[in-house]
This record gives sequence, C-alpha cells and structure tokens, in this order.
Amino acid sequence: MKLRSHIPFSFLILLVFILSACGDAKKLPVLGPRTTETVKNADGTTRVDTVYKTIPAFSFLNQDSVNITQDKFKDKIYIADFFFTSCTTICPTMHRNMKAIFEKYKDNPEVMYLSHTIDFKYDTPAVLKKYAQKLGVDDGRWQFVYGIKDSVYKIAEKDYLVAVIEDTTAKDGYIHQGWLVLIDKQKRIRGAYDGTDTKQVDQLMKDIPVLLAEDKK
Repeated sequence: MKLRSHIPFSFLILLVFILSACGDAKKLPVLGPRTTETVKNADGTTRVDTVYKTIPAFSFLNQDSVNITQDKFKDKIYIADFFFTSCTTICPTMHRNMKAIFEKYKDNPEVMYLSHTIDFKYDTPAVLKKYAQKLGVDDGRWQFVYGIKDSVYKIAEKDYLVAVIEDTTAKDGYIHQGWLVLIDKQKRIRGAYDGTDTKQVDQLMKDIPVLLAEDKK
C-alpha cells in the first residue's frame, strides 16, 4: 500500500536531494536535515562545518534473540527498511528485490542489511527467524530486528525519515512506506529508493559500489 497523505515533509526535501543528484555518478549526496557549527582551528582561526543527520544509537533484538546495536554495523554500509512478516501488500516485493541486492553483493563483507518489523504484537524474534529462513537469508549479514512500538516508530520517522502507522482500518493493520534506505559507514543517509520499483532498486545496486568507493579514496 502506497502512502500519500502520511509522507513526512522532511522526506519530500530528501527526495529533492535525490533527484538533483541523480546525474552525479562519482559521489552520492548526504540526505536529510543538517546544521552548521563553528569549529576552532589549531591556529586560532575558525571555520564553519556542516553537521549531517546520522542514525542514532539503537538496541534491538534480532532473529536469534540477540541484542544488537550500531556496533554490528561498524565499518559497514547497510540498507535499512521497515516491514512486517504478515504483510500482503508491498513487503513481499520489497524483500524479493532486497534479496536480489543481497545476492549480488553476497561476497562483499562491507555490505549489510537491517529490516525493522513494525508489528510489535506478533513479530517476535522467533517469528523473524522463521521469516529469514524462509527468505533464505539467515546468515548474519541480514539482520531482522524487533523492538517496542515507540522505539521502532520513532527511529523510522525521526531518523530514517520513513512513515509507519498502526491503522486498524488498513488491510493488514499497518501502513508504511517501502523505502530501502542506504546508510554509509558514518551512519548518514545516502539514498532512499522505492523497494517496489525495479528501476529504483537497480539504481540502488549501482549506487552501492559508488558509496563503497568513497572510503577507498
């Protein structure tokens, strides 16, 4: 199910950055809100630095009932999304496409995946484990995580800029956006792609090596 009226204003700004940067094949933009701060140099002069929004520290239970934090993704880039296992609308397509990315970069240890369930009532770690096994991706590189509603919904909307809503009138009880969000090694958002759109998923596949190459320079 596509969200229309619930798209955050901050995400509309983010999409403008994506569209403006689509012709830049050498470096991906840093997306999301940003601030500036004055920094003092060693010689006493000052300069103004841009401070980009980053994904904050988190702690969730994964499919193995193990608590994971940002340390799991240290020195990695990763793709994050929000889903639920009983979803019959966009989630199957999202994860079918995400698995294609997983297979393409399966030999690269610098690329990981993080799927947050938004179904805090049913998607326990045991349920997530069965889901990962059925999808054929239960090997540690793709983490499926569970958390209480407030923590998951907050990090979705405030940090990944993805709208998620519990809605009893919706077909499956929840409404959410199908973004695949690309995060760099500094925990900054570097891209957001519609996980149900083949062209955007193809672009994500092309953007991964671009992002990886930044750290090689």
